[in-house]
Amino acid sequence: MEDYIPISFINALAYCPRRFYYEYVQAEMLLNEYVVEGRLLHEHSDEGGTLWKDGVVQQRRVYVWSERLRLAGLIDVVEWSDGGIVPVEYKRGALGRWRNDHAQLCAQALCLEERLSVSIAHGYIFSFSQRRRELVEFTPELRSWTESLAAEAQCLALQKIAPPPIDQRARCKACSLEPLCLPDEVRRLQQGVTAYEG
Repeated sequence: MEDYIPISFINALAYCPRRFYYEYVQAEMLLNEYVVEGRLLHEHSDEGGTLWKDGVVQQRRVYVWSERLRLAGLIDVVEWSDGGIVPVEYKRGALGRWRNDHAQLCAQALCLEERLSVSIAHGYIFSFSQRRRELVEFTPELRSWTESLAAEAQCLALQKIAPPPIDQRARCKACSLEPLCLPDEVRRLQQGVTAYEG
């Protein structure tokens, strides 16, 4: 599965194409306190195993893939009950700030659907910091966006140079790769070149 993109990188791409390029193509990862804390919080789900609780079977660390989307990866938790199959993604931070987590969760559901020949209506994102779940409906719009991200990831993986920085300072400031990406500096250089050429 050499040309399969890990599902977690759909999250990075939805957040910022340049971040995806650094993390996936160039295999760059900068650790800060938030990244380390997120890894530590995931340790329980990363152990794998199966739990039965209140009529729900929880499988941890479930490996899935999609030939159609060329995606593969792990789901933190898959819940099985009379109500159907529900993927659950664990996140360190607050819920609902950006939709990149929704795209990752939807990609997991699309892989599960392909593997099991079922339809999955929704999933959940669990926030460790808020200790609650957010319901994510897998709408046609979210599915379409996620599928387009999978296709874009394949194209970006073949590029020789990183995409330009996005123009969203809040995202850049919150990104662990900001010291490597240097978005403000790159934008200033690009503006200087444009002004010089004009």
